[in-house]
Amino acid sequence: MSLVFMFPGQGSQSVGMMADLLASSEKANQVFAEASDAIGIDLRKLALEGPEERINQTEITQPLILTASIAVWEEWCAQTTIRPDFMCGHSLGEYTALVASGAISLSDAVKLVHLRGQLMQQAVPLGQGAMAALLGLDDETVIKVCEEASSVGVVSAANFNSPGQVVIAGANDALEKAIELAKEAGARRAAMLPVSVPCHCALLEPAGEKLAEAINAISFGEPQVPIVQNYTATVAESIEDLKANLLPHLSKAVQWTKSVRYLADQGATQFVECGPGKVLAGLTRRVDKSLENFAISDGQGITSTIASLSEEA
Repeated sequence: MSLVFMFPGQGSQSVGMMADLLASSEKANQVFAEASDAIGIDLRKLALEGPEERINQTEITQPLILTASIAVWEEWCAQTTIRPDFMCGHSLGEYTALVASGAISLSDAVKLVHLRGQLMQQAVPLGQGAMAALLGLDDETVIKVCEEASSVGVVSAANFNSPGQVVIAGANDALEKAIELAKEAGARRAAMLPVSVPCHCALLEPAGEKLAEAINAISFGEPQVPIVQNYTATVAESIEDLKANLLPHLSKAVQWTKSVRYLADQGATQFVECGPGKVLAGLTRRVDKSLENFAISDGQGITSTIASLSEEA
């Protein structure tokens, strides 16, 4: 029986999302102070007060979600000796896993994802790309729909989240065409996502070169906990492989369904979502209903999850 900690990505942000923990945890406030100092932005104020338009801008969303998730992780570590056997993160959350595992520092990570967000937005100017979640279609059908819509422009599957839920990303016209074709193919719903760039598609390839320079400038250590990466849906065999996989991670699809199944094959039975929201716990449950899921974003969630895991140990 193995324990997995999962870290959320963009889309989990909301105004006031860390109010409870920041009101009660000195550790959480220290994390926010360190991260804010690293990039010269008051992330604590943004988390508590917004505005929503600001926290939805990718260069803000990324350091904000990472910082919030690490604040929860640090509070968890302060309250219990229970540690995961594996870590993973959805999209941006993979960078959070790097921090939580000890592979990179919080300061370096916040600077890196802030830059990553800027590079992503530069690659696709605001309003020229988007993402949408398609519900009710299998992976193969979504891939075919995107291939057909690609005659209009760049669009592709971005996140294979769970059976029947795939997120697509691309240029606006091509995305609209893909949504139209998806509905014709039987999609139950197409929901636009609150992001300012179309993540994990070919439009972001121009951001790769500068991101590679930034990644190579950071000191990486051996993760203390194995990290299952989005691009490969497995654990990297070396630090060099771990770093190398962060580049296709930018413009290739997140293999979340395969990642969860890989972890289950490794004996993982309990999954804890660590950070704002409960998106990943829901996705994991859809991938495999036998897996036990928890979500921690505040002090009460941490306390109850520790109690549940301790009873089952």
